[in-house]
Amino acid sequence: MKPKVFMETPRLILREWIVTDVPPFIALNNHTAVMEFFPSVKTADETIEQIGRISSHIEKHGYGFFAVERKDTRQFIGFTGLAHPGFEAEFTPCIEIGWRLSRESWGYGFASEAAKACLKFGFDNLEVDEIYSFTSVQNIRSEEVMKRIGMIKEGYFEHPLIEDGHFLKKHVLYKIIR
Repeated sequence: MKPKVFMETPRLILREWIVTDVPPFIALNNHTAVMEFFPSVKTADETIEQIGRISSHIEKHGYGFFAVERKDTRQFIGFTGLAHPGFEAEFTPCIEIGWRLSRESWGYGFASEAAKACLKFGFDNLEVDEIYSFTSVQNIRSEEVMKRIGMIKEGYFEHPLIEDGHFLKKHVLYKIIR
């Protein structure tokens, strides 16, 4: 059975997760460069649990962090999508846009291409008025994607799920309005 496709871009398919995504996503979540701005790499079990949470979010809301597949190679390269952050902050509840792509997929514009499609989906299909994104202040590459897709810096916040004193505690917050 073919996976449900939520949207396509010129080079990418954003779709539901399938069993063949598990091994490359385990590798992606265990790659030190990909996970540089997260508290730690993820184990295989943690990654499988994450896929379960992502899939449940998509099933419940009709959107979430979609699996991203290249059209030319049919290769899974990561995820991009919209979700509800799992913590409380001054800007929550909200819808966030996020992405995580394999190291081999960096530098080709895939994150921006997929994110732009997700913003359009959020504004046109979900009719949301604003979408947020955030990352640790050290993650300049991700912040550059936020700028490229038209988001505006709102400021900074201390991520409540990261322990005090940790170098990743301070996050930058971006927002885009319909």
